[in-house]
Amino acid sequence: MHLLGLSLYPLAAQNLPLDENHMKHTTSGLTLATLPALLALLAAPALAQNPATTTTTATTTTKQDNKLPEVQVTSANEKTYVAKSSTSATKTDTLLRDTPQAITVVTKELMRDQVMQSIADVIRYVPGVVTAQGEGNRDTAVFRGNSSTGDFFADGIRDDVQYYRDFYNIDSVEALKGSNAMIFGRGGSGGVINRVTKQAQWTPVAEATFTLGSWNMRRATADVGQTINQNLAFRVTGMSENSDSYRSGFHLKRAGINPTFAIRAGDNTSVQIGFEHFRDDRTADRGIPSFQGKPVVVAASTFFGNAALSPTWSRVNAFSALVEHDFGAGISLKNRTRIADYDKFYQNIFSGAVSSNGTSVALNAYNNATQRKNIFNQTDLQFNAATGSIQHKFLVGIELGQQTSDNFRNTGYFPSVAATATAINVPLATPITSNVIFKQAATDANNHGVAKIAAVYAQDQIEFSPEWQAIIGLRRDSFGMDFVNNRTAEKIKVTDTPISPRAGLVYKPMQAMSLYASYSLAFAPRAGDQLSSLTASTKAFDPEKFKNLEVGAKWDVQKDLSVSAAVYQLDRSNVLITDPSDSTRSILVDGQRSKGVELSLSGKITRDWSVMGGYAYQDAKITRTQSATVKAGATIAQVPTHSASLWNRYELNSTWGIGGGVAYRGEIYPSTDNTVILPAFTRIDTALYFVWNKNLNLQLNIENLTNTKYYASANSNTNITPGSPRALRLGMNVKF
Repeated sequence: MHLLGLSLYPLAAQNLPLDENHMKHTTSGLTLATLPALLALLAAPALAQNPATTTTTATTTTKQDNKLPEVQVTSANEKTYVAKSSTSATKTDTLLRDTPQAITVVTKELMRDQVMQSIADVIRYVPGVVTAQGEGNRDTAVFRGNSSTGDFFADGIRDDVQYYRDFYNIDSVEALKGSNAMIFGRGGSGGVINRVTKQAQWTPVAEATFTLGSWNMRRATADVGQTINQNLAFRVTGMSENSDSYRSGFHLKRAGINPTFAIRAGDNTSVQIGFEHFRDDRTADRGIPSFQGKPVVVAASTFFGNAALSPTWSRVNAFSALVEHDFGAGISLKNRTRIADYDKFYQNIFSGAVSSNGTSVALNAYNNATQRKNIFNQTDLQFNAATGSIQHKFLVGIELGQQTSDNFRNTGYFPSVAATATAINVPLATPITSNVIFKQAATDANNHGVAKIAAVYAQDQIEFSPEWQAIIGLRRDSFGMDFVNNRTAEKIKVTDTPISPRAGLVYKPMQAMSLYASYSLAFAPRAGDQLSSLTASTKAFDPEKFKNLEVGAKWDVQKDLSVSAAVYQLDRSNVLITDPSDSTRSILVDGQRSKGVELSLSGKITRDWSVMGGYAYQDAKITRTQSATVKAGATIAQVPTHSASLWNRYELNSTWGIGGGVAYRGEIYPSTDNTVILPAFTRIDTALYFVWNKNLNLQLNIENLTNTKYYASANSNTNITPGSPRALRLGMNVKF
């Protein structure tokens, strides 16, 4: 589709559908003393403004927990890019500036203004996190140098199957950086991404959004909620999309519906229940290969392999329930349950190495099916106490869970080459083949696994004085894995019982500013990100460990403008490698260190000028040679030394608004062998907003305004995703 003569494309061009019938089933020199100066640089535009232009926001205070926390009351029509508090980082409602951890919150207003629809869209505005390609079938984030496909959560509960998530039912997205096991359990090595879902409330809502864009992008969403009576309210969010892409042969079709109910089950008890059905069908697009240390020179639309034979689909059915009870006297109980059924399949024919003369390319293929059922329940008891003048907010909790997984993989064979050939060479000018069959190889996965999780944790948020606060927490997990290799009938059982501490200290030189230092530890079991990597030879080894040390500062410059800075060091240890002196055995080593600085800015510079931005410096290195291609001193894959982004929206008047943003990513290596480089790029986006009346508004978003050629992400040296050419989206939002 082309509008206004511009080539149109919805930024998320990294994937699309398939038919279910196809196949079923450094920073060491930086100290805390430097942080106020960094914050001052971020806040300079705000300090230069006339105070009279500050947005008027009603503020009330409520006596609770022996303190007077801020409660922000804003107009329903007011847009804001800043969040003041979160429950995700501490499991209690805590101001972000009082939380000793780097957190970026992407609000629903920013998501709407930029038409964000994917995790990759959000990550662009999260300092310290980079999006990876995920082989064209899943969300993949690199948190402070640590790649993960499983550190994704919905309302604080694990949502870890490999698929592409949508934002049609999402209120905000929180990126919590640094090790997070005390709150989130296993994983969370470099950070987690938590989606906060839309829930039924006693405030009516009725709106729909329709979006058209480049390459036949067509999408519609709806959000309808109503009060049934004083004790019952409902809300239904839904979405349908049918789109193509600038990538030849790529198609996406997805739909979702999420009804929720809010119940007042007494004066002090509330219940929220919901059910989501989501389906995503798309082409698994693994991009293009490299040649002589850089991406091969082809048109951005060129598809390697066969788009028609590279389908991927996901089916998610998830039930959620939240019960909260207030006993009074500062004592409350919260119980949250999530039962989710996932069905995931992907098949791909994809590029390998280009020949030395640059005339041909190898193609490989495989498919994989995963079925998983997650059952998680969390119970949290919160209460307050005092020891003299010292105030305590205690949290004790237990999490129980079970994850049942089945994995089945087939290798692609190319009979025109040989009956056992798993690769075929095709001309680089026409890198397509359809001559492939799929069957199990001797090493292909066919396994069944049951993971059982039981964890207890305790946390104390301490207020020594108005200036000094601390948080101390400890979690003990029992992570048991019962793994069966269906091909060999081999059974493996292992139970890990790691302890995950967390400690943070906060100093507030003034009410609106905090300086903090924190320590946290996380672990990753040998079963891996997706619970499929356990073997008889690895089960005896301790889990990997991730230690995060961080100092930072947060400043609410004014009511609607916040800035923050963090300096961190994240060490990865217990990395399993082959002993260089004895190839018959394996050993554990301290294998990776990431150091960096993160700066962020969000909120309103003036009443009419909203901003969201950040900068990250990252130095992520291999510290011990682990193989012939992973050597000490190498830079971690997918990690740019410098990255930055800044988005602005300015209200010209009550009818018209404009938006503009810039995103910069420094050069990266697709692989830790550091033999291929993806060049740095700067992308410029713009937007125009028009309010017809209180019930109708229009917006036009142009992505990559200057039509810059760049490479958006990668999975390896031979799987690199070209960035989208100039793309346009035209949206209409209707309120009923």
